[in-house]
Amino acid sequence: MRYQRMLVTALALVLVMVPAISTRAQGEEVPRGPTFAARALQALVDGIQFGVIIAITAVGLSLIFGTIHLINFAHGEFVTIGATVAFFLNASAAGPGWHLIPAALAAVVFGALLGGAVERGIWRPLRARGTGLINMFIVTIGLSLLLRHIVLVLYGTRPASYAQYDIQSTIGLGPAGITPRDLTVTLLSVLVLLGIAALLQKTRIGTAVRAVSANRDLAEASGIDVRRVVLFVWMLAGGLAALGGVFFGLVEIVTWDMGFKLLLLMFAGIILGGLGSAYGAMVGSLVIGVVAQMSTLWFPVDLQYAWALLVLILVLLVRPQGILGRAERVG
Repeated sequence: MRYQRMLVTALALVLVMVPAISTRAQGEEVPRGPTFAARALQALVDGIQFGVIIAITAVGLSLIFGTIHLINFAHGEFVTIGATVAFFLNASAAGPGWHLIPAALAAVVFGALLGGAVERGIWRPLRARGTGLINMFIVTIGLSLLLRHIVLVLYGTRPASYAQYDIQSTIGLGPAGITPRDLTVTLLSVLVLLGIAALLQKTRIGTAVRAVSANRDLAEASGIDVRRVVLFVWMLAGGLAALGGVFFGLVEIVTWDMGFKLLLLMFAGIILGGLGSAYGAMVGSLVIGVVAQMSTLWFPVDLQYAWALLVLILVLLVRPQGILGRAERVG
């Protein structure tokens, strides 16, 4: 009897469930996940956004290397400082509570002044004393650690976000989507990169920067004030790094070590594009950003940076000077 009652109960449950199942099958479609093409397009959109942010931060790093051949390991901290200064002015309880736009502009000015102060206070005296590039590179590592831990003490370890443009609805781009905030960041980043290209090609200071990058001694012999050009490059690099930090913190989150995490991708972008080439840094960073995001279609997100670096290695095996770099004789 017990088994018969259990069987009857089971049949009753089946009879109750069948109409609901059949009604859903007739009236509604079973929801399906996005297709591979849709996910690929979304990854491409995210990769372009990520790539142009890397490019903004990497251009200054590339120009510094082009003018004084210094690998500035502390450049990532300029990114973090720009993001945290904007956060203090915008969303910190101890700050004035400015809107994000004036806070970002103030952070860019602060980054430019910091870059100029570092050049005048550290690198110019070291060059005047004939300090070698290896020794100066070690100094950049020490400066990076110092700045990073100053930010850690002042900002703390808790991630935070800005007060504006945090939660937004998505704009449809076919099967992909992007928020107005991310679209604005992408478009502004592209405009900034175009502005840098125009500055380098159409202005006297840009021509002087390209001349110093091509041949420092010849540029100095032709009457160019190399020290002024180098100071301008450091201020430009500091301002761009701060702007990139604000953009990165806006689309992701503000943390005390965000610039250090981005530094490896900056180096990958300028090496892939061609050391010392501002345009190469733009192209290489865009490639790194797209590859990093597209790799998530097949591999775990934790490995996206590893695949970007693998592409860097493969390209350099075929073209050692980078995408837009010039081949040089050694020896």
